[in-house]
Amino acid sequence: MAFTENNENGLIYMSSSVIGARHAFTTRFGGVSEGIYSSLNLGSNRGDDPACVRENYRRVCALMGVGIDEAAVTKQVHGSAVRTVTEEDRHVCLSAVPYEADGLVTAVRGLPLMCFTADCVPALLCDGRAGVIAAVHCGWRSSVSDILKNTVEAMCALGAEREDICCALGPAIGRCCFETDDDVPDAVSEYLGGETEGLFARRADGKTLVDLRAANARRLVQLGLRPEHIDVSEECTVCMHEKYWSHRYTGGRRGSQAAAIVLR
Repeated sequence: MAFTENNENGLIYMSSSVIGARHAFTTRFGGVSEGIYSSLNLGSNRGDDPACVRENYRRVCALMGVGIDEAAVTKQVHGSAVRTVTEEDRHVCLSAVPYEADGLVTAVRGLPLMCFTADCVPALLCDGRAGVIAAVHCGWRSSVSDILKNTVEAMCALGAEREDICCALGPAIGRCCFETDDDVPDAVSEYLGGETEGLFARRADGKTLVDLRAANARRLVQLGLRPEHIDVSEECTVCMHEKYWSHRYTGGRRGSQAAAIVLR
């Protein structure tokens, strides 16, 4: 298992060897935005020039093999809702999204799914045998609300099998930088039924460092995925803020990257 950096027409993105479908975890590189949004900002509500966001979005859609108005996107509220999307959910770029969902699942070929992050954990899942994919925004609140359980169940409802599902957990804030109060480790411990060995580092000032990606990988094993089918990026968006958008590093003055996947 490994993450690889790719360059396609100047668009720099990461991919994982466990995911058989076309997919991408985008970086800050390969777009047209300027200033603090330079250059591949995919956040439409961050204050960037809409024309630049639209062109950035077009480039990512082209990478997925579709036009700018042909992907399904999340409307993220840090909840646990997972929406099974169809042809009717193709999103007109920069228009309002008529539902709230931090996770999307589909069995429709040629329909890309996208979620957006800037420190939270992006998860792309795929059962290549059944032809079912998912894109999930796993902030800590969505994670402890068991959005991955909801995602796996939605995939299985479309014919996926747990032992065939593969998942890549992409670039996100690492344990090195995810400094929290007790509410986060307490919630993660409850989420995992106490299986938290190695996930936390308690500091002398009372704060705790939390490994949210590893917590989500552990939950996927609990849900029936094979450990060898789970790939976890080692890149921290805060430490690598020149490559990735980081909400924590910038204090919120930033763009967004996408995790995208499509069945061809």
